[in-house]
Amino acid sequence: MNWLSHIFLSENTIEFQIGNYLSDPLKGKAWENSSNDLKNGIHIHKIIDSFCDKNVYFINSKNKLRQKGLLRGVAVDIIYDYLLTKNWDKFCNIPFEDFTNSFYKNSKEVSKNYPINAQVEINKINKYKLLHAYTNLEDVALTYKSIDRRLSPRLLKRDTLISYKEATFEKIDEIEKDFLEFFPIMCEEIKKHTNTKRLNHWKI
Repeated sequence: MNWLSHIFLSENTIEFQIGNYLSDPLKGKAWENSSNDLKNGIHIHKIIDSFCDKNVYFINSKNKLRQKGLLRGVAVDIIYDYLLTKNWDKFCNIPFEDFTNSFYKNSKEVSKNYPINAQVEINKINKYKLLHAYTNLEDVALTYKSIDRRLSPRLLKRDTLISYKEATFEKIDEIEKDFLEFFPIMCEEIKKHTNTKRLNHWKI
């Protein structure tokens, strides 16, 4: 799952959402004196990633792209964010623009006293409006190209994200069926590890 999914799959407090978003760039470690909400958001991020790795629908989606490939999971993460954007109203009772704009505004305000490396990541999601990164399939393909430019030559010899573009476009309806089965199950898993009273933005 990517940025939008991780923030949606959070308790509806800004620091929990930020923790879920920052887990990868912080390498899963909160800074000293960070809030419990932020630490819990980091923890949920790890649960999400572990769940995806083992889930049959997520695995099926990877196999629809290709039977083997180092970057299949990364491609599905991006595709699933696109599909969450597309199916937003099925899962969230807050309109997409309201939800995302609230995160942009509140994350910028709250992060003013964060460590510099955390501020950089929050500034990035605000500057580039990353929660809007996958509103259509062409955006997905552009992201494939963008990520490929940051990969090492050694990895690019073994796999590239842009090589999944054709299969993404051809198989998107089938992958969407996987996603619509997967996402409610993912939400049920998150409920086991969170305060469900703070999941009030969910419809499911």
